[in-house]
Amino acid sequence: MVNKVEICGVNTSKLPVLTNKKMRELLAKTRDGDLAAREEMVQGNLRLVLSVIQRFNNRGEYVDDLFQVGCIGLMKAIDNFDLSQNVKFSTYAVPMIIGEIRRYLRDNNPIRVSRSLRDIAYKALQVRDNLANKHAKEPTISQIAEELQIPREDIVFALDAIQEPISLFEPIYHDGGDPIFVMDQIRDEKNNDGNWIEGVSIKEGMQRLNEREKLILTMRFYDGRTQMEVAEEIGISQAQVSRLEKAALKHLRRYMATS
Repeated sequence: MVNKVEICGVNTSKLPVLTNKKMRELLAKTRDGDLAAREEMVQGNLRLVLSVIQRFNNRGEYVDDLFQVGCIGLMKAIDNFDLSQNVKFSTYAVPMIIGEIRRYLRDNNPIRVSRSLRDIAYKALQVRDNLANKHAKEPTISQIAEELQIPREDIVFALDAIQEPISLFEPIYHDGGDPIFVMDQIRDEKNNDGNWIEGVSIKEGMQRLNEREKLILTMRFYDGRTQMEVAEEIGISQAQVSRLEKAALKHLRRYMATS
């Protein structure tokens, strides 16, 4: 992404740069319906779009797609910028561009989220931004829920649903040595030391059984066969399979209890 010169047919190495004074002049003309001024304003801020999309260069998305989406956010910022406010255009435009790209990424997420959940989540994000700007601090979920007149649990569920999945191998900390990945912070109940030791004990215990007992336990608990299927396979009655299975399990438990 960083080294790509031409994006969507635009030569990024030759993009113009506008002064703040020039931008305000163009914005004033745009308010009066001057389409040429609006186009010049767009062209003069494409570098801003480029700087924003580089924040998303590890998402696996095509840079051309992100650039086009970022341009939509830029045009929305141009059309909605309030000249009466003493704010630089870039300060207003960057969150608009980021928001448009995030909406695009959420809508194209391979994990499908229902439209109703997305609508709740987008409304919640909008209210969050409005409350943060109004009170100069991050609002709580309860405050957002009260503003929207929606149960708090629904807000939490909707916001969780639109979160983008991350790789278990995503580095979360690096101090110059080996990085710490997401998977390092997740507890695995199935592969803990106790289960590993128990697995070793079962394998060793299986080796102490006679061949018929070993065969029956393997077919029953590793291959998932029924007692009837095992009986037909080895040519004995189901009752005999049941007796042999119980005896084998008893021997196995006794070994594991003493090992």
